[in-house]
Amino acid sequence: MNPVVASSTATAPVLEMQNISKTFGNTRALTNVSLTVYPGEIHALMGENGAGKSTLMKVLSGAYLADPGGTILVSGRPAVTGDPIKARANGIAVIYQELSLAPNLTVAQNMFLGEEPSRLGFVDRADIRKRAEPILKRLGIGFSPNQLVSSLSLGERQMVEIARALTTDARIIVMDEPTTSLTSRETEKLFEVIASLKAHGIAIIYISHRMEEIYALADRVSVLRDSAYVGTLKRSELSAERLVAMMVGRDLSSFYKKEHRAAAHDRQVVLAVKNVGDGRRVHDCSFNACAGEVLAIAGLVGSGRTELARLVFGADHKATGVVTLNGQELSLRGPHDALNAGIAYLTEDRKALGLFLDMTINENINVGVIAKDARPGGFLDFGKAKKRADDAVSSLSIRTKSTSINAGALSGGNQQKVLLARLLETKPRVVILDEPTRGVDVGAKSEIYRIIDELAESGIAIIVISSDLPEVIGIADRVLVMREGHIAGEVVASPDRPIEQETIMALSTGPVGRDTMSAT
Repeated sequence: MNPVVASSTATAPVLEMQNISKTFGNTRALTNVSLTVYPGEIHALMGENGAGKSTLMKVLSGAYLADPGGTILVSGRPAVTGDPIKARANGIAVIYQELSLAPNLTVAQNMFLGEEPSRLGFVDRADIRKRAEPILKRLGIGFSPNQLVSSLSLGERQMVEIARALTTDARIIVMDEPTTSLTSRETEKLFEVIASLKAHGIAIIYISHRMEEIYALADRVSVLRDSAYVGTLKRSELSAERLVAMMVGRDLSSFYKKEHRAAAHDRQVVLAVKNVGDGRRVHDCSFNACAGEVLAIAGLVGSGRTELARLVFGADHKATGVVTLNGQELSLRGPHDALNAGIAYLTEDRKALGLFLDMTINENINVGVIAKDARPGGFLDFGKAKKRADDAVSSLSIRTKSTSINAGALSGGNQQKVLLARLLETKPRVVILDEPTRGVDVGAKSEIYRIIDELAESGIAIIVISSDLPEVIGIADRVLVMREGHIAGEVVASPDRPIEQETIMALSTGPVGRDTMSAT
């Protein structure tokens, strides 16, 4: 990831947000927040989920009307809040995490959607294509303006969103978690485009939980906490310790556990996987997971990590191999059999495949064990279910006023903990966590790491799949590294020899061959 060279701060700001407040009923979402951004600047906006970042950007984009008393100046001129059309006319464009493209339309049609040039009352498609071509060329985009958006990758769709912003001569582009679903190559391409926009004097407001991206991109970083502005750091002032302290209001020196547990050979094998494969993306994989350890599975995107986990969990059919739990061979016809046997799996896509977003926290936590609450006659014991949910909220530090709130209203970190609470109610002996902190803020990450450590200390075998190498190194006792559907090697941590990123990357990119390495 190549850093974008910092620009010299321009004299006149392109954006000044002064004393912005926003109230929803009795909830104060923003309190006198100020933000100043300069042309050609990449200005990162950071804070825990719920800190007010998205609300502030929705005020900027016109989606929300700010409370009286605050002002927004664009290039020194007052801007009207609460009007998205006027915000776009002022050169403000927002690219949200959930892209808003029409997949059944072409790239060019999406770029000019709602502002199509017409001739004799009909949309002039030739003119649309003609206008789209130089914008796509400017961004270094190789696909055709005539191509359907449905045929594009997520990274390419991200570029269409940026191209659409440039059709309105945007001077300020907000990017909200733009790399969440991108591959490493797509992320590199996005960074190249951001550098080009910066060179043309466009201001970028960049929202991300990923520290390495902030270090690579940001000229300055502003931090919000508890709906208020905390402060702004220049690039030369950035450090992980300082940023984290500003975001969470406390020192996270024990962000990861300090000491790794005993090596796997000193512990009881709970799960044994031998020669498992699907004949397509996973081949001849064998490993053990032991009671009381955290076993991480690392590797590049597409290496087969998730596919292997799904085979072990019975979510996909395995063509070869054997899975045993406490010495007993399992015949899994699906995830239900795995849960009954004592294997729980937290999916990487909590919204699409995990939570029921329109159901309450109580219902989400209890859905897997509802049969336990049946009274004689087939009636459910709702009091027992509520107590179970309340206990889970307390033990996992789920931030909510009530378990009757829908899961979709929670922050990403709290949604993840609700899903984890549901899995733990099945009393598993093995817990597989696939990207457990993806899209989660730094404070929630710390709490999830605490939960993982406590589960391991209780004797549960924990398997964590993660693309975040510092996370892998921080929480794992052992690391399996996958490459091209094979387990390329194993790295074991010890108190005096922590695992290093270079060791994992060497196995991720080098020849396939089962090697066991001590951390060096």
